[in-house]
Amino acid sequence: MTRAEALGLFARRRDAWLAGDLDAYLALFAPDLVFQSPAHAAPLVGRDAFEKLVRSSAAHLEPQEFEFTDLAVDGDVVLAEWRIAARHRTSGKRIEWWGMSTCTIRDGLIARWREYWNPADVA
Repeated sequence: MTRAEALGLFARRRDAWLAGDLDAYLALFAPDLVFQSPAHAAPLVGRDAFEKLVRSSAAHLEPQEFEFTDLAVDGDVVLAEWRIAARHRTSGKRIEWWGMSTCTIRDGLIARWREYWNPADVA
């Protein structure tokens, strides 16, 4: 994976999320995806499990901003720092948080994704 390829994949992910195109967003993840974040004690295994999380989140949050500030590539592993902002659909409250992620890319798809962020930022 080159840095340009990683940037392209991450840009497609960001653009799909901002557009609310959940099908295009989910298509970037491998069927056997393993996903973990501070909100999950145990990893979610499989794109179907991840899809439930993504669709539930989209029902509650309207995407507003998604910026990658740093990105590093080491073979098939991509490390990224990012900033996201969204608005709660019911209350209108805007939330914004910084995070980092590590992922493994396989056959052009995200096969493993782990996020690191402060849960208090999204409460």
